[in-house]
Amino acid sequence: MNGRLKAAGGAVGGGLLVAGTTSDAGKSVVTAGICRWLARQGVRVAPFKAQNMSLNSFVTREGAEIGRAQAMQAAAARVEPTALMNPVLLKPGSDRSSQVVLLGKPVGELSARGYHAGRQEQLLGTVTDCLAELRRTHDAVICEGAGSPAEINLRRTDIVNMGLARAARIPVVVVGDIDRGGVFASFFGTTALLSKEDQALVAGYLVNKFRGDVTLLEPGLAMLRGLTGRQTLGVLPFAHGLGIDEEDGLRVSLRGAVRESAVAPPHGAEVLRVAVCAVPLMSNFTDVDALAAEPGVVVRFVDRAEELADADLVVLPGTRGTVRALEWLRARGLADAIARRAAEGRPVLGICGGFQMLGELIEDEVESKAGTVEGLGLLPVRVRFAAEKTLARPAGTALGEPVEGYEIHHGVAEVTGGDEEFLDGCRAGSVWGTHWHGSLESDGFRRALLRRVAADAGRAFVPAPGTCFAALREEQLDRLGDLIEEHADTAALLRLIEEGVPDGLPFVPPGAP
Repeated sequence: MNGRLKAAGGAVGGGLLVAGTTSDAGKSVVTAGICRWLARQGVRVAPFKAQNMSLNSFVTREGAEIGRAQAMQAAAARVEPTALMNPVLLKPGSDRSSQVVLLGKPVGELSARGYHAGRQEQLLGTVTDCLAELRRTHDAVICEGAGSPAEINLRRTDIVNMGLARAARIPVVVVGDIDRGGVFASFFGTTALLSKEDQALVAGYLVNKFRGDVTLLEPGLAMLRGLTGRQTLGVLPFAHGLGIDEEDGLRVSLRGAVRESAVAPPHGAEVLRVAVCAVPLMSNFTDVDALAAEPGVVVRFVDRAEELADADLVVLPGTRGTVRALEWLRARGLADAIARRAAEGRPVLGICGGFQMLGELIEDEVESKAGTVEGLGLLPVRVRFAAEKTLARPAGTALGEPVEGYEIHHGVAEVTGGDEEFLDGCRAGSVWGTHWHGSLESDGFRRALLRRVAADAGRAFVPAPGTCFAALREEQLDRLGDLIEEHADTAALLRLIEEGVPDGLPFVPPGAP
């Protein structure tokens, strides 16, 4: 297969764009699944998303910030993630503005109107150059769209859906979530709202999250082909826990697999309850997936003070708005509840923005421009926001175990005391804080921390000795590859990747207005 792809494309690898009828139709999962299926066939494949809007991001080895979905898709493809795979990342700071990260580095804040009014079009050349470079160095590149390709109000400035497909001349497969209902109307309407030139690139459909007897669906698929001239390339069954580290929302990543499947009983006599404060603009909440993967650890997201009462560990996660999140904690009574926990010696863990909130003082003229703000005062730390963002992949030891992580933050922490160092942060009593995301994926360290938490909480909880988070993630990515291999028309997908857009795809009226 590897040779066939190269023979078909010469010096340029094949390409495919996975679009969706809506947001959360399953584009990220399908893209990852195709990447894993191709990688298992020996194909050198890479993922690509021209523009991603997400608060869940990752740092590559060269120090570039990209969306976590693309990092996980790279893992599915068995390649190292790079900035080329997600050249434009938008990190919302409010309902109307986002930080723009270009080729892995922040370049400023823009309103949605400002971005779509001109900046987005200027980025098309950068995006197509990145895709061309990936196609030059790989046999195939599987691109993920964003939202819907039929967002006709945004088509003129589109660089991630049909705008990208047109510029790169790659075929498009549209994914629809049948679990939401209306999938046939969504497929037809999506196609019929595209211009004649855009429709010429839409090569077929994929039904996602189907429950029941597929033969009952077949008459509708035949009628859809009659109406559009395009075949459905697969019906993917509904399966629990098949999300990866997608853009935003709490239904995604490995946590879904753990919470929705048969969970192993606790290794010790008791479970350990973890409450994660669902702060505004929460980012990289995937940090707690490794906790949820542990047998006997129950993870839930909370937004009320009373929900902390029975928690053995409270986690303050990262956030794109540290000062705003701090105000939210105080307004909802969560700040007082956390302070009472600390006074009682009950464990609290702050990660990145959560670490900053636990400190004594925050000086912020960058993110919120709020000036000097008092923190929760539970850690001897002062934070000053710097204009330049820290992007790093640190490694070290903590609690006698090796740890790896990644850092994404403007806040610079000055640690002035504490009972012990903790990664780049500290511990004071039962309160822990660090800027390191991803540290809980280090198995030995995670188990050591859980033993400390269980001791402080007075729980007869014992971490299971054999839990390997990396192995669980690999199993999940293999399940995605199985989904494509077993339920999609892989021969048809391969033809699209190798040969490009098929000739003679009919126009479906009325087309773009």
